[in-house]
This record gives sequence, C-alpha cells and structure tokens, in this order.
Amino acid sequence: MSIEDFTMYGGAFGNKQDSTFPNLEGALMSSSSPLVLPAVSWPASAAMIGQLQDQLETSPLYMDPETLSQLRLNASSPALLVFRLPYGIGADLMSAKEILSGNDEVIGQVLSIMKTQSVPYTAIYTALRPSQEAASLSVEVGLGGGRSLLQARGGYRERERERERQRRIKEKAGIYGPVEFKEGEDTCILLWAKGLSVKILRSGHWEEHDLTPSTFGEGVSPKLSGSSCDKTRAKLVLNYENVLGHRSFKLIFVMSQRHYKVSSRRWFTLDAVELEYDGTKATFNGTRNIYAPAEYSYRCESVTNFRWPLLVPRSSKDPANQWRVSFEDFQIQGFNVTGSDFSYASDCASFFSPGIWMGLMTSLLMVLVLTYGLHMIMHLRTMDRFDDPKGPAISVPQTE
Repeated sequence: MSIEDFTMYGGAFGNKQDSTFPNLEGALMSSSSPLVLPAVSWPASAAMIGQLQDQLETSPLYMDPETLSQLRLNASSPALLVFRLPYGIGADLMSAKEILSGNDEVIGQVLSIMKTQSVPYTAIYTALRPSQEAASLSVEVGLGGGRSLLQARGGYRERERERERQRRIKEKAGIYGPVEFKEGEDTCILLWAKGLSVKILRSGHWEEHDLTPSTFGEGVSPKLSGSSCDKTRAKLVLNYENVLGHRSFKLIFVMSQRHYKVSSRRWFTLDAVELEYDGTKATFNGTRNIYAPAEYSYRCESVTNFRWPLLVPRSSKDPANQWRVSFEDFQIQGFNVTGSDFSYASDCASFFSPGIWMGLMTSLLMVLVLTYGLHMIMHLRTMDRFDDPKGPAISVPQTE
C-alpha cells in the first residue's frame, strides 16, 4: 500500500465515480478527527500491533466481517481487532484495482457492523510494506520521514555494498566459538552471532558501533560481570567500554522459562534485551516473538528492532526508541546447557513456508487430476460386435 495507490485508484483527478475507495472516503468524511499520514516507516507499521497490545493490555483478535457480526463488544473493556486485507504486490493494474475494491468492501462491512453495535472505536488502515518502492524515496526511521527531491540516488545501494563487504570480511576472519557463562564449573548460558551492532540517533543521523570484534574471536574474552542463571531465570551481561561516546555500556539478555499447560512442556523466552549506558536503560521486549522449548536453543538469521522487528521498545517513551540493535545469525541458549555446544536449534523460520505449502498443494492437485484421467482411461469399453455390410444388419432392440 502506497499513497500512489490512492492517487491512481481513488478518483483524485475528478472522476469520483471511478473511485475504488468509496467506503474509506466516506468514513474519513464522517469522522470527527481523521488523520492521513502520506508515508510511514516499515518498522513502525510492523510493530504497530505490538505497541497497541501493550497500550491496551489485551491480546489481538484476528477476525473477518462474518466473525465480527457474531461478536458482542463491550464499551467498558478494550478490544484489539485485526483484519488482514490481501494485496498483490507486482500485480497488473486491473487485478490491483479489483483487490483494493474488495478491500474497501470489507472495510465498509466492518464499519457498518461497528455502527450497529454502538460502541466507540478507532480504526487504523495501514500496510506492512509499500507497494511501490524507489531507492531515492526510502524512508528512514527517525529522519523525519517523507520524500526529498534533492536526495542522492544510489545511496541505498552504496550502503548495501558496504554491508556486503563487511560481511565478507567477517566470514574470512574464520569461525569463532560462542560466549560462555559458567556458574561454578558448569556452563549455563551460550551466545553466538555472526554480527552484533548497535546504532543511536544523533542530530538526525544514525551512528553505528560494531560489537562483534569485542565479543567474539580468537583471544577475545568479554567481561560477563553481572550475569547470573538458575533453573527458571538467566541473565547474560556483556560489558563494554567507550561505545558511541559512552564510557560504560552493557548489552543484557534476560531469559526465563516456565511450564505451559497447553503444550504440556517447558518453554524459555527471551523476555528483554536491555542497553545500559551511563546510568540510562533502554529496554526492548522480545517475549512474544523469541521463544523455544526449554531443552533447545533459539536461532534466527536476523534479530532486529527496525527491519521485520522481533524486538519492540517497551513503551513509546522508552530510550530504546533512539536505538537500533541488530543481531545477525543469532543463537542463544540459557537453560539445559550440556558442555560447550548448543542443543538442537529451534529456528525462527517455520519449516513449512507459504511457498512450500503452495508447491505441495499444487502437486497434490496435479496428482489427483492424473489419477482421475488414468481411472477413466482404464474403464473405457470398446465395441465387441461390428456391422458386416455383406451379412444381416445388427438389430438393437429398443425398450421403453
């Protein structure tokens, strides 16, 4: 979804009868306090449900209009209702218009149901990513948003090339062992990552510091003072000095485990990632997204708070909103550690991705069609008698 979609399909040139968003436009016109943001950052859209969940202190309900019509809402208790609307990125103009028109019909159904229930509500219509992306129009979090006509083209590609170069340098440096925290003689916490980096927003620019050389590598022994672990809680504290102008800097991973009756097993969660610097603490929540069975380790290709975020600032006023953390090829285990090796890894990417499911369903459909065709061919019956022009004609009796 982009602002260009409303320009292209919303009848912005006077053709209101051709508008694809009549219900949405009507809702904005009748609203007492409408708000339209022409551009928002991807992380802000992706983290919006988590922020609303924290503010309302209630879990989101993923619904459709049919389910909403059967639900009775109470004005005294808040509710967070989420409706997912499809949109085909890369589709042609006609199919995109039809999809947006269908989405507008769903919006109209939802709004009419809310009116019949006579409860106050606030509706937010947004997307997880733009349908039209341009390198010169990229939106960075904290840089004010919007578009700049004087922005230099190719800046995004240059940054990507630099990141790729840094990644290759790290790969050539060799594979290093994980960070180990021992309680007595036994290892109780393991941490490994290909890259650890933090950024802070200063004067409209992001300043970055790479923590990887100070954490991993041959002969590197990070300070772990303040770390602790027991059967239900674990905390790993990485102590640094002179990070982005801060004399004292700590990167803290807080984990816990408990038994869940629904699954009948124990799970551990990464409750928070904290940054402590010069007496200030920035806290990122990770409980909802980072978890694994208690006897496993957790692994993810990318753990960040800004691009497909798994970490979310604890509140809108938390200092974490001024920071970016990025863990590349991240793996951690805080319980049931045996020796210096990780247990079986529970990956953040599910085994059956949407592409795999589509391939399996398509293959199954083709096998069913082939089986039906073979079945029909095997049951074909040919004629066992033929008409001889020199002999008597074949008589076929007709019965009423």
